[in-house]
Amino acid sequence: MSVINVQNLTRDYGAGRGIFDVSFSIEKGEVFGFLGPNGAGKTTTIRHLMGFLKSQSGKCSVEGLDCWKDSATIQARLGYVPGEISFFDDMTGDEYLAFMEKYRRIGTDSRKNELLDFFELDPRGKIKKMSKGMKQKLGLVTAMMHDPDVLIFDEPTSGLDPLMQSRFVEFVEAEKKRGKTILLSSHMFEEVERTCDRIGIIRNGKLVAVDSVEALRKRHVRSYTVTLDTKELAASFANDFGGLLDGQKVTVMTKQSLEEIFMNYYGGEKND
Repeated sequence: MSVINVQNLTRDYGAGRGIFDVSFSIEKGEVFGFLGPNGAGKTTTIRHLMGFLKSQSGKCSVEGLDCWKDSATIQARLGYVPGEISFFDDMTGDEYLAFMEKYRRIGTDSRKNELLDFFELDPRGKIKKMSKGMKQKLGLVTAMMHDPDVLIFDEPTSGLDPLMQSRFVEFVEAEKKRGKTILLSSHMFEEVERTCDRIGIIRNGKLVAVDSVEALRKRHVRSYTVTLDTKELAASFANDFGGLLDGQKVTVMTKQSLEEIFMNYYGGEKND
């Protein structure tokens, strides 16, 4: 059984907004990238997984539990970083983390100090005085300090500087090796390429592609043919760039980056 399972999930807000017949699954130990611009349906899908929304049709489950009926159990087990994190701003970071430890009954199994060190966060100050990046780090520590087996990240590196974005990628890679199951919704193509086994691309509430990065690249190969002045130049060019030689013509095949593939799906009808 898949750890995360989404089957024909639909929630129609009208005027073409919402999600429509969305289906995908995520296996144990897999990192699944969820790509799409704002308003495409990523967060709506994630809110169903968290049990914040009830689907109009279709269903979804986490570790075999129904996301709507068993939402309290699911929320207690997994780690979740929302796109917009809300805190008790009058608390210090320390007070907030202690509150969440008691709420989750973590006890001595907390990874709090390990994560604070890893993300270089000093939680002693008031949350309302923290920068956006510090609040994002606090959200990451809160989501992961109980060492959950399932992690759901909705734009987790928003507000982090490039160093901390790279540090987050390192963390995801390490958690993957530990067998964690991760859903990563992100606009950062590099972090998705580095960490994700498969990728789902959502457009206007519908999944338009679900596959590995390599398989997507194979489906989106570009071909360029150039004509050189002489056969000798053509042969040299073909040798240098791995092209297919035909007299004075050379055809070169190139794989696209994940960002280029993504833009194909959002470039209009000609790219559908």
